[in-house]
Amino acid sequence: MLIEDFMVKANETVATHSKYLEIPVLYRVHDAPQKTRLAEFARVMLAFGVKLKGAETSPKVIQKVIDQFKDKEEFGVVNEMLLRSMSKAKYDFRPMEHYGLALENYCHFTSPIRRYPDMMVHRLLERYLAGGRSVVKAKYEDMCEHCSAMEQVAANAERASTKYKQVEFMSDKLGMVFDGVISGVTEWGLYVELNENKCEGLVPVRDLDDDYYEFDEKNYCLIGRRKKRVYRLGDPITIKVAQANLERKQLDFAMVD
Repeated sequence: MLIEDFMVKANETVATHSKYLEIPVLYRVHDAPQKTRLAEFARVMLAFGVKLKGAETSPKVIQKVIDQFKDKEEFGVVNEMLLRSMSKAKYDFRPMEHYGLALENYCHFTSPIRRYPDMMVHRLLERYLAGGRSVVKAKYEDMCEHCSAMEQVAANAERASTKYKQVEFMSDKLGMVFDGVISGVTEWGLYVELNENKCEGLVPVRDLDDDYYEFDEKNYCLIGRRKKRVYRLGDPITIKVAQANLERKQLDFAMVD
């Protein structure tokens, strides 16, 4: 955590100094989330018994809310829902705020060994220190867009490979029973994240055969029409592994009474 704080401070310092000297570099910017997405997150929090007013949308306030769940099983679910409500960070040649870090100026400077944008910042600073001219802004704006697009491609690849390895890991555990937490509720079923290994799978709604379940979108839950049994986001649940399809990267779970 100390190293991370130093890295963030270094990134902020380079961005602030570059902005002060009016030196064109790549900034890491993060827009405030859309009001509709924040309203959705507030609805999710209400399902967990936390009332988040529309005006309470600063990063510090949201962080305090998240901290309430740090030592609880629901932390992963709440944190994931928060991330989904956020805007995507991107690279820009214009110095703008970073909402997620609550900073006015920020850039990526500290990881040139793994991120090309950091290398670009290093090269630009070397250029300016040597007395070189400012670069062509339009060219670097295109490079910012390219880096942001490639970052998204990499993130998608990471998610797909993680899911593949989860399914592969669980493929020899068919029929085994695990405790988990409901990490997603949709009209087609319940997503469950296992406590032991954080693998996620689906309990299809068609397999909930003790009743006819309807999706309550407002409260993120499935409600049985006759027995009124409710499955809510964040509820603890016990499942068994029913199917592991590597080709589709899909895990299917079944309920355990």
